[in-house]
Amino acid sequence: MPEVTLKQSDDIINATLVRARELDCRPVSVVVTDTGAHVKAFKKEDGSALLRFEMAMGKAYAALALGRSSSLVRIRAEERPMFMNYLIGTSGGRIFPEGGGMLIRDAQGEIIGAVGVTGDTQERDEELAAHGIRAAGLKTDTDCAHLGKQVRLKD
Repeated sequence: MPEVTLKQSDDIINATLVRARELDCRPVSVVVTDTGAHVKAFKKEDGSALLRFEMAMGKAYAALALGRSSSLVRIRAEERPMFMNYLIGTSGGRIFPEGGGMLIRDAQGEIIGAVGVTGDTQERDEELAAHGIRAAGLKTDTDCAHLGKQVRLKD
């Protein structure tokens, strides 16, 4: 099974941080994981708040655990709170259902990892995550919807 490389992870993070500065975002933190939710790379901008690693990781973990962006996981949490409370508990609290976590796909649409971005609004965090993935030459769920893979663009 293909996995995101360290170079791709660095490219995602660096592009995300550059874009965050271009957009004058609050300080952000970015984590990239492989498909097993093992950290490949992480950076936290100066001035980032406490617990940013845990939040970024929770967003990436949420995307991997439920096979969709963490913003869709947030919608699921709002629609089915008992179900999501169970999953959050079962995961040992690792799932953070808020926008900013996205699956990373290769050119064939295979999941090779996940990215979690935190620090600004959840909508901006998600925009930054997508930017970083694409800047590294990789694909988001939206980019792969036409490939016929199981891609979730809505809950």
